[in-house]
Amino acid sequence: MNIPFLDNWRKRQGGTRGVALAAAVEADPAGVAELLAECELLRVRAEQNGLELDDSPASLAALDQLPPRWRDDPEELPWLGNDAGLYLGTVLVRNVPGAVWRIRPSGQPVVCLDSGREIDVVEAGLDWAISGSPELSQVYGESAEY
Repeated sequence: MNIPFLDNWRKRQGGTRGVALAAAVEADPAGVAELLAECELLRVRAEQNGLELDDSPASLAALDQLPPRWRDDPEELPWLGNDAGLYLGTVLVRNVPGAVWRIRPSGQPVVCLDSGREIDVVEAGLDWAISGSPELSQVYGESAEY
């Protein structure tokens, strides 16, 4: 996964892929959560469609209803999907008790639930951006049940 702001952050921290970010999650989970919540491209596209993303489960359902115009731009598609996944993770972490960010050794952010289940939110976001399925609200609903 390539997240430009994280690559720049890693260079400043002198860490290797995943290791420094995982340490940062341990040291400052709220700060890393804020970085992961930025999702700038997704927020801009949502706003252009009259949707304000407020980090609520209802906003995921509203995103699911947007016309998928991003599919017309093959360069934007993976970036928007990545942002959609990070946004899904943000909504999970902020609304599901016990849900936390974890960074795999590869640098991939995932959300861990109290049950021990890991949700690969970036993969879910990419699948949603490419095909519309599964819907973000569906992933949230299934995850919130655990």
